[in-house]
Amino acid sequence: MLSTILKSQTVMSLTEKQQALVAIAASEAKGDIEALKKEVNTGFEAGLTISEMKEALSQLYAYTGFPRSLNALGTLQQVVKERKEAGLKTEEGRDADPLPADYDALQQGTKVQTQLVGGQPFNYTFAPQTDFYLKAHLFGDIFARNNLSFAEREIVTVSAISALSGCEPQLKAHVSGARNMGVTDAQLHDIPAVLRSRVGETEAVRCEQAIASVFGEPCQMIAPVDFNIWPKGEKNPYGQYFIGQSYLADMGAVMNVTFEPGCRNNWHVHHKQVQVLICVAGRGWYQEWGKPAVEMTPGAVIAIPAETKHWHGAARDSWFQHLTYHKDVQEGASNEWLEPVTDEWYQQIKK
Repeated sequence: MLSTILKSQTVMSLTEKQQALVAIAASEAKGDIEALKKEVNTGFEAGLTISEMKEALSQLYAYTGFPRSLNALGTLQQVVKERKEAGLKTEEGRDADPLPADYDALQQGTKVQTQLVGGQPFNYTFAPQTDFYLKAHLFGDIFARNNLSFAEREIVTVSAISALSGCEPQLKAHVSGARNMGVTDAQLHDIPAVLRSRVGETEAVRCEQAIASVFGEPCQMIAPVDFNIWPKGEKNPYGQYFIGQSYLADMGAVMNVTFEPGCRNNWHVHHKQVQVLICVAGRGWYQEWGKPAVEMTPGAVIAIPAETKHWHGAARDSWFQHLTYHKDVQEGASNEWLEPVTDEWYQQIKK
């Protein structure tokens, strides 16, 4: 069963079809074609039809742009062809019902938009033509197509915007609007779990923070990083020398180390070699024995002299990534792991 994908949550309010829509929409918004192919296949196994997926990806041009929408539709077309050739389950589904001859898109779209925003018409007087497009086309023409429900359309929209950086105000607006369109509170709270399991940590955190803001819930503001830029890699095989979870990605000449919030390595010493750290994402700390901790943000470079006892790791409220390599390596160079950086020591850092 597809629900086993989310092993940490055995019961979800989102159906398997809705979970597939979450992952498809977010993968489209990220422009991750390989992930989208996988999720489209998973969607078919969950019971989604060609019509439903085509509708979701077509709607998303209004939120993620025509280039991503058209690329995604092309991917869907390719997957459909491959599945049919392989004799795999690929249901066409029903198309939307035709609209009456006297259908007034502007009137209906204004009504739908009013429902979405919560009971009063939204008029974008600064850009009246955009206001017209929103009402007549997005909420009038597109939302009138009944092969997806209003609730499903908002699940798609919330999931897609969660994958777009810098769109937090729109994300919050659609989290709020989704409740007015029939998405239950439990279903909204399930979306980050699907994103975390099938799309990425960054997207999940962005969605969690928007939901917490709308619902007035406490939420630790954890700053994520975009693993599309610097890969997270696999679990660090040297994890026994870390508090918290870290990951290692071999970049060739350098290694990329990713720290979850609050994760740090033990005190250690590099003998007969200089270690270089280059922060590429998030926020973290570097500290030498007997000296104050130094904050590391993207662009910070630290060359650690040989024989210097030190540690480095993430801030409490942020993921952290740094590249690392060694230089001035002498014969007999080695690394000596020492005692952990205790919670008591770590909590002394104020920021």
